[in-house]
Amino acid sequence: MENNVLIDLKNICVSFGDDQILKSINLYIRDGEFLTLLGPSGCGKTTTLRVIAGFQSPDTGDVVFEGKRINDVPAHKRQVNTIFQRYALFPHLNVYDNIAFGLRIKKEKENVIAERVTEMLSLVNLKGFERRAVSSLSGGQQQRVAIARALAVRPKVLLLDEPLGALDLKLRKDMQVELKKIQQSLGITFIYVTHDQEEALSMSDTIVVMDNGVIQQIGSPTDIYNEPKNAFVADFIGESNIVDGVMLKDCVVEFSGHRFECLDKGFAENEDVDVVVRPEDVDVVATDKGMLKGIVTSVTFKGVHYEIIVDIGGFKWMIQTTDKQDVGDKIGLFIEPDAIHIMKKSEYSGKYGDFSSFSEEFDELSQPDLVAEDSEDEN
Repeated sequence: MENNVLIDLKNICVSFGDDQILKSINLYIRDGEFLTLLGPSGCGKTTTLRVIAGFQSPDTGDVVFEGKRINDVPAHKRQVNTIFQRYALFPHLNVYDNIAFGLRIKKEKENVIAERVTEMLSLVNLKGFERRAVSSLSGGQQQRVAIARALAVRPKVLLLDEPLGALDLKLRKDMQVELKKIQQSLGITFIYVTHDQEEALSMSDTIVVMDNGVIQQIGSPTDIYNEPKNAFVADFIGESNIVDGVMLKDCVVEFSGHRFECLDKGFAENEDVDVVVRPEDVDVVATDKGMLKGIVTSVTFKGVHYEIIVDIGGFKWMIQTTDKQDVGDKIGLFIEPDAIHIMKKSEYSGKYGDFSSFSEEFDELSQPDLVAEDSEDEN
């Protein structure tokens, strides 16, 4: 383990009643790192954050901070601060007094407070807002005040629990850039919780993908995207075509009735595997040039590219291409060796990566009257 580790979670388990929320979590977080806990609702990411903050005690395991076990240290005595989706600003206090609040609790002198508040307002681009009522601010401005208040007390770690969830898309993207900039300028550790894959990929040094109380993979954004450990990670981080394959030997895999060269090694001969091909890594070619051939069943214009669904032997592939195709067209697919990623079979095998439901789900959603009639018939 590296010597700049700030927080070390060792075998953390948490249960609520009969539900085990965290199942032996082991994770270390470096000083100055932007680490994101990513996963669907109920995967355990917020509980992990609460354990670090001191709001939740683990049933078993240790929380170690700068080499010392802090399981019994109460939340207010830990060198961490938390920002929630609801900013919890004090409505009766103006911007200045909101930011100064934690410093006054610590009984800092007013000249120190004034200096620190000015520094924080500059950091979050709110100079001149000192006397404004927080109720008069936009959502993005309120969020900046919450960040300034949390950072004013100079915590070693800032915990952020889905802090951008309440903002609209454009503002959220702007705040992603701002938060990363703030983290880099201060050099302190940010631990960020989100279920938004794009947010995690664009902001993080390290991503921890979680599902069902278990860490599925830890890595850099590029590692997680390009080298997913299993079908869950591949599907959760971006769109993926995930098909059954057989690893014939090193660097040769067979799937969808065709033999492909790939870059992966170390599997047993003829081992059953999951094969991942990202939609943007497939070239659309004439059928006689294609390694695979299929029929286009759906075309959606996405602005930069077309998202097309292609039926290949009953399995629906998603392809992203700038070449327009029409429903019913027969096309060929060409896949380079470095676009193919091989994964071990797992409990998630067979659950993801076929876009058969892509059109059917929308068909059902667009016919509410039929669904209502079916329910009435059943009654």
